Amino acid sequence: MPSERMTVEIWSDVACPFCLLGKRKFGRALEQFAGRDDVEVVWKSFQLQPGLRTDPTVRLHEYLAKVKGMDPRMARQMNEQLAAAGAQQGVAFDFDRVVVANTFRAHRFMHFARAHGRQDEATERVFRAYFSEGRNVDDLATLLDLGAELGLDRDALSAALESDAYTKDVNHDIDEARQLGVRGVPFFVFDRKYAVSGAQESPLFLEVLEKAHVEWREANPKPPFEVVGGAACTVDGGCA
Repeated sequence: MPSERMTVEIWSDVACPFCLLGKRKFGRALEQFAGRDDVEVVWKSFQLQPGLRTDPTVRLHEYLAKVKGMDPRMARQMNEQLAAAGAQQGVAFDFDRVVVANTFRAHRFMHFARAHGRQDEATERVFRAYFSEGRNVDDLATLLDLGAELGLDRDALSAALESDAYTKDVNHDIDEARQLGVRGVPFFVFDRKYAVSGAQESPLFLEVLEKAHVEWREANPKPPFEVVGGAACTVDGGCA
């Protein structure tokens, strides 16, 4: 059956700075892509540290030094380099404010947003909350506030996050990534034919978009005529 849009699936984690950098670089490529109206972007969940316990008292530099077994000064230097790279992409990383948090609930939040047509905006908002604003993305009240900013129904969102809603969706994304052999994020899959791993540069994303789109268009040709609408009766019995 013909597909109405070509899908680009992006596996990412909220706590991954390269995922945000990759989002920016892919976004620039998509803006330059002539067939962008044919593309549907779907964000997929991935957890780099599923067993992490949220601890607002621990600073990211300290956490990275402990987990990676490095000197705290080296961890800070590494983050400063990332912050400089982010500035070049218009990303305001503030690693001094980052709250070390488990991201599973944030992924459920983004699935709720997807169900209500706001996934891309929600993904962007959670990234900014985590990396720039020092907000706890594992905190229910924080996510409710972010949802309200996006125009999502606060009561419905609260009910979803206080239950196990969208837990299966997050786990499905993670299982799917495992089946595809995804070992790190960001990971971009174009029409289930091509994949790009990492925060590559925009020209590469544009090249893959164009290649995948040509093949998608060949498999999903447009009608050989332009339809001008008017009063008519349809197969379901309706007339207008």
